[in-house]
Amino acid sequence: RALSPRPAVAVRCQEGQLVVTVSRDLFGTGRLVRAAELSLGTAACLPLSPNPAQAFITFVAALHECGSALQVTSDSLIYRTTLFYKPTHSGNPLIVRATPAEVPIECHYPRRSNVSSGAVHPTWAPFLSTVAAKERLQFSLRLMDDEWSKERLSNGFQLGDSLRFQADVTSEGHVPLRLFVDQCVATATPDRSSSPRYAFIDLGGCLVDSRAENTGSAFISPRPRPESLRFLVDAFKFAGGVGNLLYISCHLRVSPAAEAPNPWNKACSFSKASGLWAPLEGTAAICSCCDTGTCPFPG
Repeated sequence: RALSPRPAVAVRCQEGQLVVTVSRDLFGTGRLVRAAELSLGTAACLPLSPNPAQAFITFVAALHECGSALQVTSDSLIYRTTLFYKPTHSGNPLIVRATPAEVPIECHYPRRSNVSSGAVHPTWAPFLSTVAAKERLQFSLRLMDDEWSKERLSNGFQLGDSLRFQADVTSEGHVPLRLFVDQCVATATPDRSSSPRYAFIDLGGCLVDSRAENTGSAFISPRPRPESLRFLVDAFKFAGGVGNLLYISCHLRVSPAAEAPNPWNKACSFSKASGLWAPLEGTAAICSCCDTGTCPFPG
């Protein structure tokens, strides 16, 4: 049989989603499959509303949707899912004319040392005499599961959920480092300067969302290690009908671990019990500027 000019299953890996196009003549036998017999991933996502006049059935899904699995390697992010074909029974329950099939699907993306929508530009207090010229710091920011044990596979949340963030820096060969999050901004588009714009961490390490009413947002104590920082933010969305998608960009920075936390290097949460700002480390004085908005912000 001559080869089809188009593959039976075609996959396009886009920036934030994958598009799977399935030929109705899936097996090249002339027996057309029906949209109801196809699903994507373990969550059994359904295709777009099919057009009977078209010879193809199309699925569109975000990379984290439909029960997809993420694998992180040294140089790639690999999203895996499966196309399932489950034929319906023929009119005669004693016979079958087709068998189920599974088509594995993968999307590979190069890893670029950060997971935010923009480039991360690390800054730190000068200690050049201890740093080799070719050394690089690798920053990461991940959404974690409820136990903080592994990365959360889905980036979908409902209002009332909590977002668990973990920021890390790999510092092989460096003097010991301590990681800080100076600012985190949520926007409705990938442009972190767009409007609406909500900075839930600001002023060089003040988790300002922790002061909002009825929130449990906070930096998590103790740190797993000095070069790692965890924080909890209650789920939210923008008012005014701008959609339910949020883009989050954070500015991460390190200082020598031997340097005591100070107004430039801090992680502060608001304690509703005491009515005061409390530092993750150091004295309460380093958080006093979170109220006045006069914190020295390291550029």
